[in-house]
Amino acid sequence: MKGWQSGCLSRARRLWVFRGETAGGWAACRRALSSCNHYGQPPQIVQIPFLKRCKNQLKYHIFVSFVQARNTMLLTERHYSMSQTTVDPKEMKKFQLLAHKWWDEHGDYAALHSMNDIRVPFIRDTVLNMRNDHQPGSPLSGVKILDVGCGGGLLTEPLGRLGASVTGIDPLEDSIRTAELHKSFDPVLAERIQYKSCTLEDIVEEASDTFDVIVASEVVEHVADVEMFIRCCSKVLKPEGSLFITTINKSQLSYIFGIVVAERVLGIVPTGTHDWEKFIPPEELERLLESNGFLVKTVKGMLYNPLFGSWSWTESTNINYALHAVKSDIQEQVDPNLETDKEQLQTKTMASEPPAKTL
Repeated sequence: MKGWQSGCLSRARRLWVFRGETAGGWAACRRALSSCNHYGQPPQIVQIPFLKRCKNQLKYHIFVSFVQARNTMLLTERHYSMSQTTVDPKEMKKFQLLAHKWWDEHGDYAALHSMNDIRVPFIRDTVLNMRNDHQPGSPLSGVKILDVGCGGGLLTEPLGRLGASVTGIDPLEDSIRTAELHKSFDPVLAERIQYKSCTLEDIVEEASDTFDVIVASEVVEHVADVEMFIRCCSKVLKPEGSLFITTINKSQLSYIFGIVVAERVLGIVPTGTHDWEKFIPPEELERLLESNGFLVKTVKGMLYNPLFGSWSWTESTNINYALHAVKSDIQEQVDPNLETDKEQLQTKTMASEPPAKTL
């Protein structure tokens, strides 16, 4: 029996011992508690007739409160475990505590602020190399970008200032409020950026084949299901659209420098921010992308220097790395001369065949 049931039953048993209730009453309570553990049923107050007969009604209400509390927890677990979602509740709790610190350039997110020095040019230059036209001063004008897991908007705002139309989404409402507040200080961004407190899967249907670019920077190591995350990216991205990912490799060096040094020794990021088991090697990420209709174009190593608080590109992907992939155009282009070529080929084949023998 699960721990929560044992706890409720032990409390209920003490009530019965104190009241001197019969074994039949205890069995009824046990059956009632067992009926609560059905994920497919909504929470309901368990009606136990013999408890109602208790002179001390407070004991009845205390017991029912245990049942109601557990039913609420079951619904929460059901939401995250039985429904398909990319959100990890444990990760939500971590970032909830830091939601108001996004724009402190010398605080917990200092490394992400300095990462803009290399990730923003990486995104900008790659997109420009795939486009034939751009406006001076607003090089990303006309480009629709989705910033998944945008947090307080650290990457969303620089992309908006480059002229892009950016939608930032994050499941944490507090982070979105922080992003909205910071955006309000720049009137230009009000027209280019919109924020939504939602998950990626929440917008799949309404935003199918909508975005030219998707950015998921320091996100995939925190999601509950990486493959589902990639599938959702593929659905909302236009054919031949670009997906940019920065994340952490799963290696011995990433454990030493990404967790032990960064979190426990230097305190670059809060302790417990990362879970090494959720890090993903570039080879595995490439495999997931290619199996979901992406063609990986670039994989580059990233290195953080804690002494200068700066990032640089490196050939090694043993710790951090950035990836650019393009969604393949699933709509095959039909060559108008294809049918003519097929007919000519069939004619030549028939002409070269020897005549059939007649009896």
